Amino acid sequence: MPDADRPDLDRRRLLLGVTGSIAAYKAAALVRGFKKAGAEVQVLMTNDAERFIPSLTLGTLSEREVLSDVFPENEEGRWTKHVTLGLWADLFVVAPATAQTIAKLAHGFSDNMLTATALSARCPVLVCPAMDRDMYQHPATQSNLDRLRAFDYAVMPAAHGELASGLVGQGRMPEPEAIVDRVARGLKGQPYAADREATDTASHSPSDAASLAGTNVLVTAGPTQEPIDPVRMLTNPSTGAMGYALAEAAAERGGAVTLISGPSALDPPGDVEVVSVQTAEDMNRAVQQRRDTADLVLMAAAVADYTPASPSDTKQKKHKAEMTLHLRRTPDILRTLGSHKRPDQVLVGFALETDDELDNARRKLKRKNLDWIVLNNPTEPGAGFGPDSNRVTLLGADGSVESLPLLPKRAVADAILDRVCAPHSQETADSASAE
Repeated sequence: MPDADRPDLDRRRLLLGVTGSIAAYKAAALVRGFKKAGAEVQVLMTNDAERFIPSLTLGTLSEREVLSDVFPENEEGRWTKHVTLGLWADLFVVAPATAQTIAKLAHGFSDNMLTATALSARCPVLVCPAMDRDMYQHPATQSNLDRLRAFDYAVMPAAHGELASGLVGQGRMPEPEAIVDRVARGLKGQPYAADREATDTASHSPSDAASLAGTNVLVTAGPTQEPIDPVRMLTNPSTGAMGYALAEAAAERGGAVTLISGPSALDPPGDVEVVSVQTAEDMNRAVQQRRDTADLVLMAAAVADYTPASPSDTKQKKHKAEMTLHLRRTPDILRTLGSHKRPDQVLVGFALETDDELDNARRKLKRKNLDWIVLNNPTEPGAGFGPDSNRVTLLGADGSVESLPLLPKRAVADAILDRVCAPHSQETADSASAE
């Protein structure tokens, strides 16, 4: 990461509120991240948070005593600590924030050190929700989050992924690296209240977003696996998280979504047709069969560029010191789509680049006749394969360039759809009016 983008919290004073979520274990990495960036950190914990991580751990890492109770036993004069801490801090971060604590903050409860300090604080407050999918989506939770935003609290959307319940969906606490990055940006002079539009895209309702009702959406996701023999293959680390987040977001906006997925451990979102494939050839065949009926195509899969020319039918024994593998090019799915693109079809590609990123992405955008391309560098912390977060730049065929901050992948998905669907949604509305 360039030095200009490195989180800088030198001498900043942070309050970190930790609540009773299983994600509380991530608070240790969060304290480390804040301290490494130069901040002073005071941890406030609810009693339930102690079920998941000892206060001794966070106290050792922060080099400060962890506080929980407004009225500590046998310590006179400390009952006003919540007031002095509220004046001391430059920022109050609540991570993870459970549904219970969010409700308390939204309605002014002050029954522990965390909530009492939040009620006293004059500094900005950043809330990072963490809970199960259905709890996060419940109207009561969303109403409480909207109430916090009305107080000028910032809300960092929950990330999409596997949850402790075994479900897959939005509800994970954002990764510590993403939170540290967000905090550093905010304290560099980017006010949280003004920053809400970019960072809260995952939490707005489908009715607030660009509608995809009546739109056929085709999404690709995950890696491909190119067999060398029955037990070996060429593949890549893609988990499919970005494509799955796009499919979920498009379905929530009313789109008729088909998700063509390479091998992935993720559970597909509801109300989505899933087509499972393995190789690049399989994915090409599935995509080309559906290209003519798709109005919006989002090509987020990490498709292999090469495949073994002559895969073996039997397992190759390791009796030789070296093995020579002859490879051939796989079909260029995106270029084929671009060459057959209808005038009313929106085609979005993805580009993972490690050098000359913008130039390479622009060339790919033009060469493959795309409407948009989403660029990211997988070597950047918190971006690319694996993490729940991503940092992308959107390039349009009209020459527009927009860089998004490090965000949860579901928030990235909503931001992408907001940008690429706006003109498409208008065209659909105009067409409906004409009829």
